[in-house]
Amino acid sequence: MTTISTPVDNGVDVDFLRSAREALTAEPTGAKFQWRVTNTWVHGTHSQTIAKGFFGLGEEQDRRRGFTFDGDHPELFSAGDNGATPTEILLVALASCLTAGVATVAQNRDIQLRSVRATIEGDMDVRGILGIDTDVRNGFGDIKVTYAIDADAAPEDIEALVAQSQKRSAVYDIVTNPTNVSVEVV
Repeated sequence: MTTISTPVDNGVDVDFLRSAREALTAEPTGAKFQWRVTNTWVHGTHSQTIAKGFFGLGEEQDRRRGFTFDGDHPELFSAGDNGATPTEILLVALASCLTAGVATVAQNRDIQLRSVRATIEGDMDVRGILGIDTDVRNGFGDIKVTYAIDADAAPEDIEALVAQSQKRSAVYDIVTNPTNVSVEVV
């Protein structure tokens, strides 16, 4: 009996990633990237952020187009509700990064994904940001990520995909480890 195997296709070019890894191992200065966004206040708590250019592979890089994100607060806070809150945008970044990692690791391990859905919840006590209680943290106290993944793999292999995605996720690292942030006015 002959078995015909269909190649796994999760839309990730693993061969390219392997060659990039080899090239950047040989030339580590090319691995130094600087991601940038420009934010402009619109009105009230509404602002717009554009992501377009960045530095990488030893030179300035420019995308075909910029990506615009509106940030605001909901009407509940007497705001215009013209975009997601900055904290929701952070959760979007975390979800996107972890899910991209799941797809990449699955492709690398020859696991065909059928569907991937992540729900991310961030718990916050707003008394901190409102200045009501200085002992209450301004940011999230807890973040919970819940995945529903349908794939041609055993449950333990799916859990391993998610674990490897966490291990390699830039945003997961930023959220779970201290990052130096400097703020200046020019």
